[in-house]
Amino acid sequence: MEDRLFRTAMGKFATGVTVITTKVGGNVHGMTANAFMSVSLNPKLVLISIGEKANMNRLIKQSGKFAVSVLNESQQDLSAYFAGQIKEERDVKFDTFNHMPVIKDALVNLTCNVHDAVIAGDHTLYIGEVTDLRVQDGEPLGFFEGKYKKVV
Repeated sequence: MEDRLFRTAMGKFATGVTVITTKVGGNVHGMTANAFMSVSLNPKLVLISIGEKANMNRLIKQSGKFAVSVLNESQQDLSAYFAGQIKEERDVKFDTFNHMPVIKDALVNLTCNVHDAVIAGDHTLYIGEVTDLRVQDGEPLGFFEGKYKKVV
């Protein structure tokens, strides 16, 4: 099957949007990802999928930690920025939660220690053990067929 057909099919699965962050050498790094899911309740585990060639892959391996911020419907610009769709440099004001950088006012912020990493095709699947989380009310930023959507 063609890559484009596969991407189109996967785009039919509506997701939320997250920003994955980590800190290495005092520098904060972030990237947009919609490949995020819960794995286990006991222990509390989540999974993120990071491209093998992505800078974030090397950084998470280095730090052994990452944070996930589930974006709200008003944070589309942050998603676009961390996806590299906005090229101008911005001074993003991160919040600090459990000693990790997170997106302020996100619906969910959670921090993780890397529990396991599995190379799968052209991605690394990071299973993170959740060390802390906080939740806020609001509406999620959705993603479907390659476009941002409001959840109704």
